[in-house]
Amino acid sequence: MREPMARYPSLEEHVVFVTGGGGGIGAALVQAFHHQGANVAFVDIDDAASQALCRKLEAETGRAPCYHHCDIRDIAALQAVIDEVCERHGPIRTLINNAANDDRHDWREVSVDYWDERMSLNLRPMFFSTQAVAERMAQAGGGSIINFGSISVRLALGNLPTYVTAKAAVHGLTRSLARDLGEQNIRVNTVVPGCIMTERQLDKWIGPEDEARIREHQCLKVRLAPEHVAPMVLFLAADDGAQLTGQEFHVDAGWG
Repeated sequence: MREPMARYPSLEEHVVFVTGGGGGIGAALVQAFHHQGANVAFVDIDDAASQALCRKLEAETGRAPCYHHCDIRDIAALQAVIDEVCERHGPIRTLINNAANDDRHDWREVSVDYWDERMSLNLRPMFFSTQAVAERMAQAGGGSIINFGSISVRLALGNLPTYVTAKAAVHGLTRSLARDLGEQNIRVNTVVPGCIMTERQLDKWIGPEDEARIREHQCLKVRLAPEHVAPMVLFLAADDGAQLTGQEFHVDAGWG
C-alpha cells in the first residue's frame, strides 16, 4: 500500500477502532491510520490474515496495531473488546464500522434464521459498537463514527437482498445517530464504496468480463482498490472533517 498522500497531525496517537480490519478495505484502513501514527485496534475472525498484517506493519514502522479475534455477531464480546481497548489505550476517538459480508443468495431461499443472521452481521454491530464508544468519546471531547454503506443500494443489485436491506438501513442509522450525538461533538457519516476489487471479490464474484462492464459504468476508467477508500476515511476522522456529519461520501469512480 502506498503512503497516504495527505498527512493529518490530528490523527497522531489518535485511538482508532476498526471492525473487519484483517483484509480487504478494512486492512487498507488499518494500514492507513497506522502510518498516520494513530493507535489502531481492530477486530476480525481471520487470525492468519490479521496477524500477518500486524507483522507487516511492525516490520515497516517498528510497532504493531492491536488485533483482537472477535465475531461481531456476538455483541457482548464486541463490547468487551471495545472496553479493553479503551482501558489500554484511552477513549476511542474514531470508530469505523467496516465489517460486512455480501454472500449472494436467492430471495426465495432466505429463511428467518438466515435473515436474522445477516442482520446480526451487516447492521446490528454498527449500532451496538456506537453505543459502546459514545459516552467515552464524548467525555474526551468528541470524535468520528464512520459507517460503511454500499453502492448496491443505489444500483438496486439483485441476488443479495438481505445485504442490500442492511446497507440501506445504514444510511438511516447514520442520519439518526448524527442528530443524537451531535451535541456531544460526535460526527457520524457514511462512506459508500463502489466496486472495490478486493481479493475476495475477485475470487468469488468478479471475472474479467464483469470488471470490464463495471468500468463502462464508471466515469473514471480505473480499477478501484481498497487503498482508494482509505483517504476519504482519514479525512472524516481527522480534525479537517470536523464540520461534516450526517452525510454520505461516495468513493465509486462516478458509478453511483
